[in-house]
Amino acid sequence: MSLVPTQYPATRLRRLRASAWSRSMHSENVLTPADFIWPLFVTGGKGVKEAVQSMPGVFRWSVDLIVEQAKLAHSLGIPCLALFPNTDIAKRSEDGREAWNADNLMCQAIRAIKDAVPDIGLLTDVALDPYTSHGHDGVIDAQGYVLNDETKELLIKQARVQAEAGADIIAPSDMMDGRVAAIRDMLESEGHRNVQIMSYAAKYASVFYNPFRDAVGSAGIFKADKKTYQMDPANSDEALREVAMDIAEGADSVMVKPGLPYLDVLYRVKESFKLPVFAYQVSGEYAMLEAAFAAGMLDKDKAVLETLTCFKRAGAAGVLTYHAVHAAKLLNG
Repeated sequence: MSLVPTQYPATRLRRLRASAWSRSMHSENVLTPADFIWPLFVTGGKGVKEAVQSMPGVFRWSVDLIVEQAKLAHSLGIPCLALFPNTDIAKRSEDGREAWNADNLMCQAIRAIKDAVPDIGLLTDVALDPYTSHGHDGVIDAQGYVLNDETKELLIKQARVQAEAGADIIAPSDMMDGRVAAIRDMLESEGHRNVQIMSYAAKYASVFYNPFRDAVGSAGIFKADKKTYQMDPANSDEALREVAMDIAEGADSVMVKPGLPYLDVLYRVKESFKLPVFAYQVSGEYAMLEAAFAAGMLDKDKAVLETLTCFKRAGAAGVLTYHAVHAAKLLNG
């Protein structure tokens, strides 16, 4: 793109900023509640609202109470929820078999929400880490290496029970090669043709996930790292290869994760592929912002809206954010 030559004072760029109405009219990106996906954590029991200590203001909800959160989101114009389970340690295993139990926490929550709020979208995470006794996203060999093809077969089973329960978007976050094609083949062959796949295509091996592991109960059991399957934070060309592969295999949209530290990757993906790209403003980003708010270092309302607008400016079609409800309330006035 080339810029038209301009010269002061014929051109005064501040003219367009001089009044509120003009700034509003010339805004290049407009944020609305429809841009948000709200991540929620589901746990066992009834009437349970359990604080996630590392994420102030975030809770684990039992199935009955997560339905009420879905109603709140729908009333605010938030179109979609992302569900993550906190699986009881007694139900975790080496192979994560609870993941394809048709009556696990995820499936219970999907059915309950769809019964109560049928018009809200549900995005469901496909990976084994909330279900394995070792905390990895897949099955491991004797040396602790995550096995790609063996894991892929289990992810198909996990995606199947979620689709059958009523999930609208299957979101594989495991980073196994070939899993998008395998899941798409299953969905097509079993009649789930309108179930979307939002691939965690560019998911980095990031330190910013630590509070999330606390939320899903994996922090105490996970002692390794995920560098053999999640991406190196130093790489961005590799992200384009990951995205290209997932699009070719049948992904309807893709995700970049984490969010703000990876806006350059988000921009490159959007510019290269021109398809819906989502960003996940992850738990560590949320926790840092909340710490700054608690210390009086940042104005919460302004900072939340500014960071979310930055995602849109970089090319995001939407953002998974724990600040979804707060932001929606601000935008709704």
